[in-house]
Amino acid sequence: MAKDRDHTDPGRLLSRDDVAPVEVVNPMGRSTVVLTCEHAGRAIPERLGDLGVSGPDMDRHIAYDIGAEGLSRLLSAALDAPLILQRYSRLVVDCNRPLHAPDCMPEVSDGTMVPANRDLDAATRALRYDEIHQPFHDQISRVLNERMLACANSLLLSVHSFTPCLAGVDRPWHAGLLHNRDDRVSRRMMDGLVRHTSGLRVAFNEPYSIDDDSDYTIPVHGEGRGLPHVLLEVRNNEIADVAGQERWADWLTLATRDAVHHLFDDREQIDG
Repeated sequence: MAKDRDHTDPGRLLSRDDVAPVEVVNPMGRSTVVLTCEHAGRAIPERLGDLGVSGPDMDRHIAYDIGAEGLSRLLSAALDAPLILQRYSRLVVDCNRPLHAPDCMPEVSDGTMVPANRDLDAATRALRYDEIHQPFHDQISRVLNERMLACANSLLLSVHSFTPCLAGVDRPWHAGLLHNRDDRVSRRMMDGLVRHTSGLRVAFNEPYSIDDDSDYTIPVHGEGRGLPHVLLEVRNNEIADVAGQERWADWLTLATRDAVHHLFDDREQIDG
């Protein structure tokens, strides 16, 4: 039996008073789509205090993906899709980065120092990774494994948001559809967004692109399993409030259903 988390256990990061790192929403969802949200939360383990980061900075994009959780939950409901959410701040450990990536536990993020991340030794990095990062990805694996055993199709949709300006450089896109080796879902969703909206500036692989060294969910769970996939980025001022989240959820639900229909030609799994 696993040992209970304990405040007095020096070998643990999370105590019994800390929130669990993973939340699964709508686990029995019947959609072909499986949603993930790597940067949904901004919790900090009690033992790490405030990381040395101010409250206003914890409200910024450096701590979490603004609006991504609300958008993900709306998509989960609209698509009847399971959703795996990560509760801890990306400043504690970025659950869309491999352990070796410098920004997995950044010392500086968009000009803001993170004192608690300065000069971390290998054991400390491993502890954060093992207790927060790994349980999140273990849960994604469980969901996808169960679907594979049930012979159910799966399309992986990873939901993120991005800041309109980074390091003084404007990022004018309303949304980005990101892929690396497999662009099937990106292209189908782009077709859907063009069909169902007007005036949006949506681009492939903006504001950045996916690769094996700087990303985790898509390379491991999408490409690694041969599943159709996309990483969605929506500019965070578009989804900072409920009205924006609802607007984008409506658009993305239509575009995602179009993609599933074209890729799997199975309306029962689209509509739940």
